[in-house]
Amino acid sequence: MPKVTPVLARRIVREVKKNPRITIKAILMNLGSAGSNISRQTVQRTLHTAGFHGRRPRRTPLLQIRHTKACLAFANAHLDKEEDFWSSVLWSDETKIELFGHNDVAFIWRKKGEAFNPKNTIPTVKHGGGNLMFWGCFSASGPGNLITVNGTMKKEQYIKILNNNTIRQSAEKLGLGHQWTFQHGDDPKHTAKVVKKWLADKNINISQWPRQSPDLNPIENLWRELKIRVMARRPSNLKELELIAKDEWAKIPVETCKELVSNYRKRLIAVIANKGFSIDY
Repeated sequence: MPKVTPVLARRIVREVKKNPRITIKAILMNLGSAGSNISRQTVQRTLHTAGFHGRRPRRTPLLQIRHTKACLAFANAHLDKEEDFWSSVLWSDETKIELFGHNDVAFIWRKKGEAFNPKNTIPTVKHGGGNLMFWGCFSASGPGNLITVNGTMKKEQYIKILNNNTIRQSAEKLGLGHQWTFQHGDDPKHTAKVVKKWLADKNINISQWPRQSPDLNPIENLWRELKIRVMARRPSNLKELELIAKDEWAKIPVETCKELVSNYRKRLIAVIANKGFSIDY
């Protein structure tokens, strides 16, 4: 069996650093063209020794430079906010839940702690399909309302949710008092004139989030929790999916919500450390 020299080992490592999605077969072909003749197992062992392991790439939002700059600026601007402020925020967002989960299989070569390096992630576009979409909110005091969205969420749908007194009901239920802040995103349906006017007329304090910044919104953790709970109950149709989702949302423990909010500063620090790119939240 040909011995892996230090030079050859460095060459193998360079292959995966240059292209984390490269296959062992492709590495062997590249090495073969350079006159090396080693086995698949030898390449794999060399990569493992260097700290690289095959992993599924994390799915993250498709970020452009303006997105990362906005996330970084937001994190820096809010780093010194007290925990009491974040505890008075009503966090909101939309998510889709599929009746059956994804079965995508793809691998990359990466080291421990590099899961959210941009070259090791798969960019995704929000709401690219699915079965049911929901709008929800929560605070440090627990989950608020969860509303089923019919069709694509646009400003008309959003205004309908607001007009149904959804956020005020949630704020009252969660005991936020009078000095609470409503958080929502920066996409067109949230920034539409009719939405801004509605919120201003109702004297609701707003905290606008940068676009494409789920890492900054702890409700993303609750969406993940909700999807795990829903899939564990194996809904067989959309009606079951809707009923189960609302049932499980209401069961999310207050302690889970409280911990997410109390750790918010750590999230901002992580965003700053990763220069506005996605983090392991």
